[in-house]
Amino acid sequence: MPRTIGLMSGTSLDGVDAAWLETDGVTVTAFGPTLTIPYDNVLRADLRAILDRAPGLMPDDPGLAGAVVRLTDYHVQAVEALGRPADLIGFHGQTILHQPDRRRTWQIGDAARLARRLGVPVAHDFRSADVAAGGQGAPFAPVYHGALATGLAKPLAVLNIGGVANVTWIGADGALLAFDTGPGNGPLDDWVFRHTGQAFDRDGALARAGRVDNNVLARLMSHAYFGLPGPKSLDRLDFAQALADSGLSGLSAADGAATLVRFTVASIAAAALPEPPTRWLVCGGGRLNPAIMDGLRQALAVPVEPVETTGWGGDALEAQCFGFLAARVVAGLPLSFPSTTGVPAPMPGGKIAMPG
Repeated sequence: MPRTIGLMSGTSLDGVDAAWLETDGVTVTAFGPTLTIPYDNVLRADLRAILDRAPGLMPDDPGLAGAVVRLTDYHVQAVEALGRPADLIGFHGQTILHQPDRRRTWQIGDAARLARRLGVPVAHDFRSADVAAGGQGAPFAPVYHGALATGLAKPLAVLNIGGVANVTWIGADGALLAFDTGPGNGPLDDWVFRHTGQAFDRDGALARAGRVDNNVLARLMSHAYFGLPGPKSLDRLDFAQALADSGLSGLSAADGAATLVRFTVASIAAAALPEPPTRWLVCGGGRLNPAIMDGLRQALAVPVEPVETTGWGGDALEAQCFGFLAARVVAGLPLSFPSTTGVPAPMPGGKIAMPG
């Protein structure tokens, strides 16, 4: 069974997750170590500036080139720190632009450099084929969620709350439906940093000290995105204008945080699923925010639990996913499906960068 290492740098821009597993892209026969290496403050700020400039950014931008090298070398460091041999690496890179309606998605990172530095083949560029074929290019974790959930009661919802939140619904027959539900931690993290200098709302303390402004919430929930059927996907900054126009900026730090938490919760609760799930399993950084988790439990009225209750690794799930998907790239298996990204037919994808 191939030994893979999956790497993921998410929309929170906080660091790189790495995870080792044995998988053929259909089943997982062994899980190994996982870790997270935080980015330094300079790289994180540079990535955020690149993300803000991405719509007009040229690939030969000198600031971009330097950030790509530093980003890639953090991924090298993560693989080396795991200390496990691997036959294949799955390298997602850092998404800086996602506009599937324009058939554009852009993940930065130098797969060839990664392969050379580590001496291991690197699967990368997972999303481009899907977007080129008319798919949303996200989310890509559903096929991995389905593999993990083989023995669990269904229908089941697996919810990832990163910078953007997305859901995988798994039916009793194993059918998959997936889409981005709306903003996850992204707007809240930005708000907290702007008002307190902290990277995120630790333990939901700021949000719990505030009150929800229902007028602002109603304006945010009137966004046209919530009326679209799935599959659908978001760029991290797709709600930037709506947030600017909502009146949020006039709120106190605590009230703004409380309102943004409720916005995340309300958009998840509004997700149109084929059948109500009997349980929601939550991964991503949002599962560590008690204000979000308590809000979800109140809004969804069924068990809402971190994925650790099933034995899954909540911090490592997306990294594991890209190790799993790397094996599917090599095997020529589909990465996305009509019900997960809206692509016309099950779609293989990805490229392989060889060392040397």
